Amino acid sequence: MRYDESSPPLPESSTSISPDRPWYARRSTLVVAVAAIAPACLGGWVLTEVLAGGAGDDSRPPRIVMPLSASAPAPSAPAAPAPAPGTSAAPAGTPSPTAANANALAGRTVVIDPGHNTGNFKHTTEINRQVDIGTNRKECDTTGTTTNSGYMEAEFSMDVSRRLRTVLEAKGLKVVFTHEAGKERPFGPCIDERARIGNEAAADAVVSVHADGVSAGSRGFHVILPAKVKGGGADTAKIVEPSRQLGERIAGNFARTTGSAPANYLGSGTGLVVRDDLGGLNLSTRPKVFVECGNMRDAKDAALLSSPEWRQKAAQGIADGIVGFLGG
Repeated sequence: MRYDESSPPLPESSTSISPDRPWYARRSTLVVAVAAIAPACLGGWVLTEVLAGGAGDDSRPPRIVMPLSASAPAPSAPAAPAPAPGTSAAPAGTPSPTAANANALAGRTVVIDPGHNTGNFKHTTEINRQVDIGTNRKECDTTGTTTNSGYMEAEFSMDVSRRLRTVLEAKGLKVVFTHEAGKERPFGPCIDERARIGNEAAADAVVSVHADGVSAGSRGFHVILPAKVKGGGADTAKIVEPSRQLGERIAGNFARTTGSAPANYLGSGTGLVVRDDLGGLNLSTRPKVFVECGNMRDAKDAALLSSPEWRQKAAQGIADGIVGFLGG
């Protein structure tokens, strides 16, 4: 997604959550010290909105307006006791973990939304048409950004999306695309249609794939989550929490699989940003996130984004996050 690089530098804001202090229980003269420290996976959730900049749905620099508290990971379940000698590890007929995971994914639908369209550059009049996103009106779509060598964000997002589809379908998931570009879709679709496709598919998860376009030196990925908004056709109250869970899963798996770090220019190092200005999120009724895989305007990030091998890792990381979110 393209940001206006002439806009003021992005302010940073975060709230740090201190771990629980150790507690001590005394019994007679015996002192037993037990440290209970719950590390927070995320330094803080960041709620952002648009100040100024480019005109597209996903083209403006976000402004931090308030911090949200981080959530600690759920504690691990206690290990099951070992079976007694001569007995089986599980009762007869108990599904294997692999079968249980497959069952969890059976009948599930994922909608993949490849950001932008390679034809948008030739259809600026059409994509500049204003559409209703509930809280206000915005342009139908934007061109996206490019690397300095000319590799288009729309090319990147489609390639990663197709790789992602292959991985998800191998898991038994039904995958729906918002578009495949080409002659049948010379530009767009508009942001309101992208949201509608996910809604009408009754998707269990929707992921929009992008790459950022900010100044050199700004590196890393981030996942954009929907803010709680209500207005016109927009009402995200029911999807804010599941979308956050989806975003958490994707961010963790993306970092682990690609080796990329969370963005160093927004999100306070969490790799997670909440925005209330994106029509694709505002109009969604299904859990949905945007994944900004890196910065196309930074030479080091651009080298990764231009690599087919790295794009396969990106697709795998996103897929692992989706599958984990769905319980597979």
